[in-house]
Amino acid sequence: MESEETEGRTLVQVISEKYSPENFPYCRGPGVGVVIRSSPQGSPVKDRLNLPSILVLDGCGITEAGDEEEVATFCAHVVELDLSHNQLKDWGEISKILCNIPNLDFLNLSMNPLRGSSLEPGSAEAFSGLRRLVLNNTHVTWDMVHALTREIPELEELFLCLNEYERVSVSSTLCPSLSLLHITDNHLQDWAEVRKLGLMYPGLVSLILANNSLSSIHEPEDFLQRLFPNLRSINLHNSGLSRWEDIEKLNFFPKLQEVRLMGIPLLQPYTDQERRCLMVAQLPHVTVLNGSVVTDGEREDAERFFIRYHLDCPEDELPQRYHTLVARYGRLAPLAEVDLRPLCHVQVEVRFGDQTEPLELRLDQTVADLKKQLRAVVQLPPNKIRVYYIDRQLGYALEPQEMKYGARALHSYSIRDGDEILVVPKTQ
Repeated sequence: MESEETEGRTLVQVISEKYSPENFPYCRGPGVGVVIRSSPQGSPVKDRLNLPSILVLDGCGITEAGDEEEVATFCAHVVELDLSHNQLKDWGEISKILCNIPNLDFLNLSMNPLRGSSLEPGSAEAFSGLRRLVLNNTHVTWDMVHALTREIPELEELFLCLNEYERVSVSSTLCPSLSLLHITDNHLQDWAEVRKLGLMYPGLVSLILANNSLSSIHEPEDFLQRLFPNLRSINLHNSGLSRWEDIEKLNFFPKLQEVRLMGIPLLQPYTDQERRCLMVAQLPHVTVLNGSVVTDGEREDAERFFIRYHLDCPEDELPQRYHTLVARYGRLAPLAEVDLRPLCHVQVEVRFGDQTEPLELRLDQTVADLKKQLRAVVQLPPNKIRVYYIDRQLGYALEPQEMKYGARALHSYSIRDGDEILVVPKTQ
């Protein structure tokens, strides 16, 4: 067993073991599990396994293709193939696999040790039918990426995450069909590298740049408009952006609708509410921010907040967006600060006979607590007095309300400053 692991395994061996009749003795319906056919319906060899069209063979120790006729026999109908977390080191072996899977649409090679490996001239044609290609954490070179994209005329999605890229190598051949590029968790810092992506992939609709150390967007407005003419979504989570000018430049992408921007230095000093409002106000055409839809009502509230937020800024430090919004809404006055917290203490007057004395009450006390407090004022024990509440705002239009229940909290009477507490001795 150890010798087999050291030497590696072929794709054919893994398929034969994983989808053997012993492991899958029953048919569970069309397209589910493994079907054993006794006649060669759709299979060139009698009694062969008919595999699912979506084939997942991740983490199986595969190092090579194996017999190519066997690959063709097993996989002629496969459209998606996951070979991630294997030990494929040679693009030649991968090419042998793909040559025999003519309908393949999706290929995942993530976590295979492909650093430094290259293809023989002409071998890249085997990849020509792909639409989605995943090369995360393979450390594949840009030259190899270009060799593949040149031969894949309808490639739509490309994943190049975790490849330790510090720079982007430019290809002379464009890939206009590419609409989605995931290139997260690399080491891209300079906007000049992102510019190269725009030049090579002019059809990009979605660009995922999260977890790169991109420090700024150094590009004039007119060039940004031409650079990503079809871009609708950009993800800049955990980048190094630290200036509002960089956020404003996102407005120059003519079709941009969705932006993800969390974990950037620029937003650290702000509260969650401030971050959301200021970002929404700065990005008037963005309809989805950090995964949440921006409604018309939220946008107006955010734009008004933006004006008020900058009221105390010096004139020469005001952003251009401020002047645009003031032209729409006018110079808004600061919002009145209203304290909606419940009262904790009130100042009342205690009347007992001909005596009137001021008293501060804690509203979290009960009626029983109040009677104990009044003992020092009226010189009578709690069980010898009756206590009434008089709402001064209503004057004497209503009868005084007797405070009968010792466990009732004072705040439930809605006592306010200036109200009156009337104390009457109990009669025998």
